[in-house]
Amino acid sequence: MNQSAPVNVAVGRASPGALLELLKPITWFPPMWAFLCGWVSAGPGTGISGWSLLAGIALTGPLVCGASQVVNDWYDRDVDALNEPHRPIPSGRVPGNVALWFAMAWTLLAQSWALMLGPWVAAATFIGLLLAWAYSAPPLRLKLNGWWGNSAVALSYEGLAWITGAAIVLGGDLPPAPILIIALLYSVGAHGIMTLNDFKSVEGDLQMGIRSLPAQLGRERAAKVACVFMLLPQLVVIALLLQWQLVPYAAAVTTVVVAQCLAMKRLLSDPKQLAPWYNATGVSLYVLGMMSAAVGLGGWFVCSPPRARPRVG
Repeated sequence: MNQSAPVNVAVGRASPGALLELLKPITWFPPMWAFLCGWVSAGPGTGISGWSLLAGIALTGPLVCGASQVVNDWYDRDVDALNEPHRPIPSGRVPGNVALWFAMAWTLLAQSWALMLGPWVAAATFIGLLLAWAYSAPPLRLKLNGWWGNSAVALSYEGLAWITGAAIVLGGDLPPAPILIIALLYSVGAHGIMTLNDFKSVEGDLQMGIRSLPAQLGRERAAKVACVFMLLPQLVVIALLLQWQLVPYAAAVTTVVVAQCLAMKRLLSDPKQLAPWYNATGVSLYVLGMMSAAVGLGGWFVCSPPRARPRVG
């Protein structure tokens, strides 16, 4: 795919509304939810401030996720000129190299913001921003392959955001192993969610040489792969919660997994038509399970002897 010629070379200003559209607020929810799960998983009674909560939500949503969206739109400007000419860059509402400068400035703002919240928050943010650029920008452009691209997005939107939330609660320190393990497991599961999101653009991906998993494997096989990616990590989460004697929370996650299995059965009957439906139902169950596991890790309600609960503080 040729990325050498920019779509619009006019020089001018972009309106605040057009820049906000580049940040795509609709995409901010997943990392902000994962951040809240991390926040909850670190436990109550830490004396944290409301400011740090809002600062962390702003970091994971508008700043880091927003930066990734601007970077992606800049490097996809030629593709968008064909498929979505109304987007801010190909339409000329964000002219010239304004979007590139905006992406770099927003990236620096996000990293500077993270530095105020602690060393491990800054480290997680740095990795997330690095993956954002690697996902969209040459020479890596991880999005050209669904295995690598989905892994980058899943880790950024779920695992790193979760770790950020816990690290802020812990004063910027590295969260302990149980939190890291659960965060990474839900990142693996999010790979399947990213695969289902790709179903809506299979034809365009094939034309532009983007090897998303539905484009590589076909929708039917890709749907099966997505279900495996979503299901197996959650089974490990259940097993770990049981090992840590957090039985009520293991039961809660089991309940949502059973409901997901029923939804997956319907999805696999017609993946092309039902992928959007599953994204609205099965994914909602998935994120509910995330919060259930987080509440258990944080020990918000006493349901087992303290010595049996994993050490998270």
